[in-house]
Amino acid sequence: MPGKAKPGKQRSSSAAKKRFKMTGKGQFAQQKASHSHLLQQKSKKQKRLAKQTIITNKAYSKQLKRMLPGK
Repeated sequence: MPGKAKPGKQRSSSAAKKRFKMTGKGQFAQQKASHSHLLQQKSKKQKRLAKQTIITNKAYSKQLKRMLPGK
C-alpha cells in the first residue's frame, strides 16, 4: 500500500550470534580466548584454562539481550 510505511525488522548482531549461547537460566555463555593458534609457547595450564566456557557478567548480559532480540 503506498500510504503506509512498513516497520523495519529487528536484526540480531551476527558477531554476537557466533560467539554467545544462551543457557537454560537465561545467562550467556562464551568460550575463552587464546586457544586457536600460537599454542606451542603457551603452558599446559594456560591451554587447559582457555578451553573453558564462562558465563558473562550481568552488565554485559543486558547488552547481549539487545543484540540478540530473538533469544
